[in-house]
Amino acid sequence: MNNNKLEKSLSLQKKAKQIIPGLTQLLSKRPDMFSTNIWPGYFSKSKGCQVWDLDGNEYLDMSISGIGANILGYAVDEVDDAVINSIRNGVSSSLNCPEDVELAEKLLELHPWSEEVRYARCGGEAMTVAVRIARAATGKDKIAFSGYHGWHDWYLSANVTSNSNLNDHLIPGLSPKGVPKALAGTALPFPFNDIEALEQLVAENGEELAAIVMEPMRNFAPSEEYWQQVEAIAARLNIPLIIDEISMGFRINCGGSHLKLGINPDIAVFSKAMANGYAMAAVIGKSKWMDAAQTSFISSTMWTERVGPTAALATINYYEQHQVHEHLAVIGAKIKDGWLSLAQKHGLEIHVSGIDALCHFSLKNENFLMLKSYFIEKMLEQGVLATNMFYCMYAHKEHHVETYLKAVDNAFSAIADAIENPELLAHVIPSTSGFKRLN
Repeated sequence: MNNNKLEKSLSLQKKAKQIIPGLTQLLSKRPDMFSTNIWPGYFSKSKGCQVWDLDGNEYLDMSISGIGANILGYAVDEVDDAVINSIRNGVSSSLNCPEDVELAEKLLELHPWSEEVRYARCGGEAMTVAVRIARAATGKDKIAFSGYHGWHDWYLSANVTSNSNLNDHLIPGLSPKGVPKALAGTALPFPFNDIEALEQLVAENGEELAAIVMEPMRNFAPSEEYWQQVEAIAARLNIPLIIDEISMGFRINCGGSHLKLGINPDIAVFSKAMANGYAMAAVIGKSKWMDAAQTSFISSTMWTERVGPTAALATINYYEQHQVHEHLAVIGAKIKDGWLSLAQKHGLEIHVSGIDALCHFSLKNENFLMLKSYFIEKMLEQGVLATNMFYCMYAHKEHHVETYLKAVDNAFSAIADAIENPELLAHVIPSTSGFKRLN
């Protein structure tokens, strides 16, 4: 790709590196996670599934879709109009916004097992609220967890005793620098879909456990029997089962995926897709546990602003009207089928995984990160933002899939050539490895 087309974008990346630690606020949006000196990095405008960078280049976005936050698409009129109206009527005041109550009623309607709701504005802090509630309700400290649950101290403390404890849940070798060493042994990981491992953890720590925290699924769903066993353990210990729906919520149904998977949680946590890119998060749960939020100091000025709940209400309303999850499943399945057939066409060994609405591929090659960067480069040359992941949005239609797969066809052809002729990769900087998922 001709880097002159990215003059403004690359210039701003260079400036950002000097004044913003890590260049961006989100690890998953760092340009080196994609393709260094190739990925545009910044946008000037987004609409539907189109993105414009700072240099005026227009792209079809078939990549991470706001890292899964924009479930409907970018700048959806029905959501933005509701938000703009709320802004014109005042984002905050000395009183509370009525949308807080309206959204709580809606979330309880979608999840009849739940009885109370608390809010935050992003997933990581909402998970921290849920853990605080569990500890306050039980009077205990230790958390048994499986999967990825954010950046806060309660979670990263798992790596205080060993930098490898999060290897299969987040990123290998992640440093817990800045996390108090006194938290060592308070966050205890266990493998997904391994009831014996959880039972062993309980045998060693059961009397000190405050909660079991899990993602409902990621790449695959365990049997209903597994979840019944997990629920039975939580009930036996009289501690809450907390389901982290931050990534999976609103992907396969309107609400928490646990409703479809046959999971019966005590607390569930939402963010990302719930408000289509606006900052909003919710913790819902049974009164037995949620009442503890009143006995612990859990409070923030910005949790009372009006935009978040307004956006969430508009997003959920749109979602229900259009049965968004059905569309996501159709589009995602076409993408996965396309990857498989095009890889076969070009003689590439590929592994495809994930639910239809949130899927990804890897190429069976020791230089995969190099090939991933090359794939991204070849897709950008065709006006497509892409990586080896695809977060589906309602804005993605079948003609977008056709355009995307034509570009993938060309990119896979180029990769096949590069495998045979490694000199074609001489200019490529391998992408940085990101999250590793347990399930």
